Amino acid sequence: MKLGVMAALFAGREFEDVLAYCAESGLEAIEIPVGAYPGKPFFEPARVLASKKKQDTIKSMLKEYGLELSGLAVHGNPVHPSKKIAREHHEAFETAVKLCPKLGTTTVITFSGCPGGSRSDKTPNWVTCPWPPDYSDILDYQWNDVLVPYWAKQAKLVKRHGVRVAWEAHPGFTVYNPDTIIRMSKAAMKASGLKGKPVLGANLDPSHFFWQGIDPILAARELGEAGLLFYVHAKDTELDRYQGPINGYLDARHYTDLTNRSWNFRTCGWGHGHDFWKPFVSQLRRYGYDGVLSIEHEDSLMSIDEGLQRAIDFLSEAIIYEPPAEPWWT
Repeated sequence: MKLGVMAALFAGREFEDVLAYCAESGLEAIEIPVGAYPGKPFFEPARVLASKKKQDTIKSMLKEYGLELSGLAVHGNPVHPSKKIAREHHEAFETAVKLCPKLGTTTVITFSGCPGGSRSDKTPNWVTCPWPPDYSDILDYQWNDVLVPYWAKQAKLVKRHGVRVAWEAHPGFTVYNPDTIIRMSKAAMKASGLKGKPVLGANLDPSHFFWQGIDPILAARELGEAGLLFYVHAKDTELDRYQGPINGYLDARHYTDLTNRSWNFRTCGWGHGHDFWKPFVSQLRRYGYDGVLSIEHEDSLMSIDEGLQRAIDFLSEAIIYEPPAEPWWT
C-alpha cells in the first residue's frame, strides 16, 4: 500500500513545485484535480488531452519525481439542475475520463451528483428521509429519471476508455453511504447493458462516514464484498463530545465555526488513532485493496504543511506490512 495526496490543497502553486514537495515528503503517489469543485487545476485538462507533447511532459515530470498518478479528481455535480453547471461539470468529467489512460491512470474520482427534486427545480435537493411522501417521489425521480440513466451512459464511456469511476460518498449528493453506492452501481450497470466487472464503484473516504454514524471498517467490508473498493481517501473527523450528543451530527454550520460545530475534519490521527486506522488498513487489504491512501487535508486547526506532514508520519506506521517469512503453523 502506498501513501499519496489529493493535490487540491496545493492550489495556486506551480505543478513542478508540488511534485518536488511530494517527493521530498516521502509520498509515492499524487491525485490531480482537473476541474469542477476543486477549483483551478495545475494545467488546462482539455489542452493536455489534445496534445501528446503535453501528456509526455506531465508523465516525464511524474517519473522524474518518482510519483505514481493515482487518479484524476473531478468532484462535481454533472446532474445539477442548472444546465450551465451540469454541462461544465460533465465536460470536466468527460475530459478526465479520456485523459486518464493518456497520463497512465485508470481512476476518476468524483461525486454521484444530486439533481433537483423535480424538472422545475433550480437547486439540488438532497433527501434524507422517505416521509412525507413528497420525499419518496423526489427519490424516485432522482434515481430513475436522472441518475441511473446518466451513469448508465457514463459507464459505457469509461468502459470504452479502460477507466473506472470511484464515487466519493458524500452527504449532499444522492450517493452518500455504502448502500447507495452499491445500489447505484448495480442499477446503472444493469441499465448500461455492460457485462463483467462493474466500472462504477467507491472512493472510500472515512471522514464522511464518521459523522453519519457509519463504521468505515464495516463499510470497507461491505464495499469489498460487492467488489467496489476502487479507491481510498485518507481524511479524519473529530466528533465533538459536547455538541454531537446535544444536536446530532447533521450540522450545517460553517466549517470555520470550530467551537460550535458537532464535528470537524482533522488530520489523520487527530480524530481517530491507530485503534481505528490500523484495523481499517487491514480490512482494505483483506478485501484486495492494496493501492493508494490518498491524503486529503481539510484540517482548519493545522496549516497545510503541518497537517500533511503529520498525516504522512501517522499513516506510514499504519500501512507497514511485513509478511512472515514462514507461517508459524508450518
